Amino acid sequence: MKSFTHAIGSVFQPIFHLFGAILAFFYGVIPNYAIAITLLTVVIMGALTPFTIKSTKSMMAMQKLQPEIKKLQQKYKGPENRALLNEEMMKLYREEGANPVGGCLPVLLQAPFLFILYSVIKGLANQVLVNKVLVSQPRYIPTSSKMYHNLVASHGQIKAFGMDLNLKPFSSHGSIAAAIPFFVLVALAVGLQYFQMAQMNTRNKKTGQNVPSQQQTIQKFLPILFAYFYLIIPAAVVLYMIVSTLIRIITQDLMFRAGVSNPTKNGVRSIPAPESKEEKVEDKPSTLKPQPQSRSKAKRKRKAR
Repeated sequence: MKSFTHAIGSVFQPIFHLFGAILAFFYGVIPNYAIAITLLTVVIMGALTPFTIKSTKSMMAMQKLQPEIKKLQQKYKGPENRALLNEEMMKLYREEGANPVGGCLPVLLQAPFLFILYSVIKGLANQVLVNKVLVSQPRYIPTSSKMYHNLVASHGQIKAFGMDLNLKPFSSHGSIAAAIPFFVLVALAVGLQYFQMAQMNTRNKKTGQNVPSQQQTIQKFLPILFAYFYLIIPAAVVLYMIVSTLIRIITQDLMFRAGVSNPTKNGVRSIPAPESKEEKVEDKPSTLKPQPQSRSKAKRKRKAR
């Protein structure tokens, strides 16, 4: 197992050093760890923007297909037709270039960046034994950088706004009051993710669009899954997630205003609500053929003429 993790680590080493160098550069400009992490997050989110736009377009394509999907679901009812239904739906997705989980792509793409940033943050607080004394020896950042010298002087503490960002919510904080800000960061990260998804769903409802059930399920459980990770990773990584979610909320709003994610500007029609039984009964007479009685009356009129 150790050899496997070592092999993975060696593959990511150049990426760790790249992110460490960028982080050290920002810290050299503004000597604050939280601000440096925020600026690094902006760079990462800028790189992810094309994927965000692509996933948004995929989500719009899914919404356009909702009437067709409803027809397929009505046509292939029952568990005995489940396999056939899935086959027809996958065929429809391929033909239209839609992806049922495309709307969650930006969130899923956060996973590798979480791993990279976690490794870099862990490297910043790296310590080694020198003559039986623990000495700070930061990894992944240039040894000539201001960040490197400050970390050595602070014995690996990533202090910002009174918090050691290398610590976790359940780390030894010395007091309950000192641990509260770490739990607040976790709550804020989860709350922002739910707000982002609620913002998107609210816009869809206002424009008469239904969110696919698969997407709704993923939206409900992803923040809960991330909440677990937020409790076991350093606060610096949680800060990254908070800033990245804020950027996604702003990006989502700008795309909606520009029409990229606005269903009404992308030719997406709202799905009409199913008619009630009473409405169907009232409509039937208009579609029925003339009754025999009306035909006999017509004959009597012709004879009279």
